[in-house]
Amino acid sequence: MELRVRFPVDDRELSTLHALAFESPVSVQPWGARLERHALTWVGAFSNDRLIGFVQVCWDGGAHAFVLDTAVHPEYGRKGIGKELVAAAAEEARAAGCEWLHVDYEPHLTAFYVEACGFTPTEAALLKLR
Repeated sequence: MELRVRFPVDDRELSTLHALAFESPVSVQPWGARLERHALTWVGAFSNDRLIGFVQVCWDGGAHAFVLDTAVHPEYGRKGIGKELVAAAAEEARAAGCEWLHVDYEPHLTAFYVEACGFTPTEAALLKLR
């Protein structure tokens, strides 16, 4: 498995991964254009050049960054790929000068974000980067 930061996005490939990870129908979205316009960074996990995981980080242009769309292909779940993606995203946000990394998640993901990734539980969740 290889992590790639700000990789060239194939809209169909990422839309398919997102649909599989979130158990929803595939609807091709303009991921590449959105990421270029709104994201601080994004990270992909690849296996033999196949996209198997993804996370993006948006930000306010200052101290706060936000984890969005953490997704791992179901065939690759529970292997630590999501944790590696979030760690790489956090490092990218830290390197960009952000102080806080926020994430909102559903209750069933508490163990992942809090225990595995190190976020502090709050009404939302955040990670102090500096």
